[in-house]
Amino acid sequence: MHWRFSEHTPSIEDYMKLMASTGWQGMLERQPDAFQAALNNSWYILNAYDDSELIGSGRVLSDSVFHALLCDLIVLPEYQAQGLGSAILKQLLKRCEEHQIVMVQLFAASGKTSFYHSFGFEARPSDAPGMRWVNKTHIEHR
Repeated sequence: MHWRFSEHTPSIEDYMKLMASTGWQGMLERQPDAFQAALNNSWYILNAYDDSELIGSGRVLSDSVFHALLCDLIVLPEYQAQGLGSAILKQLLKRCEEHQIVMVQLFAASGKTSFYHSFGFEARPSDAPGMRWVNKTHIEHR
């Protein structure tokens, strides 16, 4: 493949276009400066380009010691099932390994569990389930 990878923050316009391909409700209603802040606050970000088009991205939030959270692993639909998501995820995990991060967590999109299982991710046991709180006033579809 002729993909190019970059650890630089992409343009907000390119990132919002990539996010729009996910259909994630509530996120696209945010202002561009919110996306900029999210990207700037990422611990590590990796982007994939086909020529100058942003076609994939993944980012990690972390305390740099114990915990990391993979978020926004996105590949444009027309580039999925070509190994691009795997290439991005491998690099994100490699960066975590290099920093000896103990635990990497994620929230998988519907239907993507088997993809993450193939990289060694496991579901949390039922006697120690993960939880989340969602601020619904900021993500409800209007």
